[in-house]
Amino acid sequence: MKTNNTWSSIKSKYSIFLVLIVLFLICCIANKNFATIDNLTNISRQISVATILGFGQTILIISGMLDLSSASVLALAGVFSVSAYTSTGSLLIAFIVAIVAGVFCNMINGVMITKFKAPPFIATLAMMTMARGAALLYTNGQNIYQIGDYIKFGQGSIMGIPTPLIFLVIILILTWYLLNHTVFGRSTYAIGGNEEAANASGINVNKIKMKAFIINGIFVGIAGVLFMSRVNGGMPNGAVGYEFKALTAAVIGGTSFTGGIGTAAGTLAGAFIVGFLDNIMVLTGVNSYLQQIVRGAIIALAVIYDIWAKTKRTKSKLGSIEEKK
Repeated sequence: MKTNNTWSSIKSKYSIFLVLIVLFLICCIANKNFATIDNLTNISRQISVATILGFGQTILIISGMLDLSSASVLALAGVFSVSAYTSTGSLLIAFIVAIVAGVFCNMINGVMITKFKAPPFIATLAMMTMARGAALLYTNGQNIYQIGDYIKFGQGSIMGIPTPLIFLVIILILTWYLLNHTVFGRSTYAIGGNEEAANASGINVNKIKMKAFIINGIFVGIAGVLFMSRVNGGMPNGAVGYEFKALTAAVIGGTSFTGGIGTAAGTLAGAFIVGFLDNIMVLTGVNSYLQQIVRGAIIALAVIYDIWAKTKRTKSKLGSIEEKK
């Protein structure tokens, strides 16, 4: 019985990585250009922004929330950042402006949820509309071009390693550390697992939720800088749909929409699974409309699996209780 439980635990923890490895091998067989260094580097660049957003979503979903506004706030933070750079010529100031904008919008989300008890879906949906509108109003609907050295954030490299990948690894490590080695992380899992029990055990639920949104805001600000530098301009209409890419990476990576379950490494694996699929469909000439159907099917399957896994865990717990009786 103990051996079965151990094997079940191993499968639960590492199945996503097995899927990633199998998919990688299939893609290698499907197209000889897939496994080249240039192509894999290109995939890493392409998924970096959505994955960084995904790490923020992971923290929020684990704590029982989510953020539908991340892509719109990314656009707002990005255009503010580009504008700051064109005005001052300082990359540091531009970087700080993006983070401040991201944190500010996310603090508003946090206040609406913690103080006014707005459902996260509604609160962040409202922010999604407001942030996108603010970005368009600020730029008068026009893109900001001629951004000079600003492109180094998203198109540069350090010792041959693309800068977006460096940011991705740093934020991966930070997310992993926060979730696994801090009081904040343990509290996040507790709140997502059972908010009432967490509150009864002395956890300041509202404070932890606000911290989760602030961290998400930092990640969104950084993603805004990387996105705008990659597309070589401040685009108020940029990154549309990236919030769903981030959610997809988190859910495929094993983060449960019911809260209390998820890992940073799982989200990274989920992002690469989506990135591999997108890339191999392009390399093999799959119709673009069919690609959208495949992406939607992946999300549906991930949610169905999440519900099935939760039901299985619940039955397992109930079975254990009955055995003890």
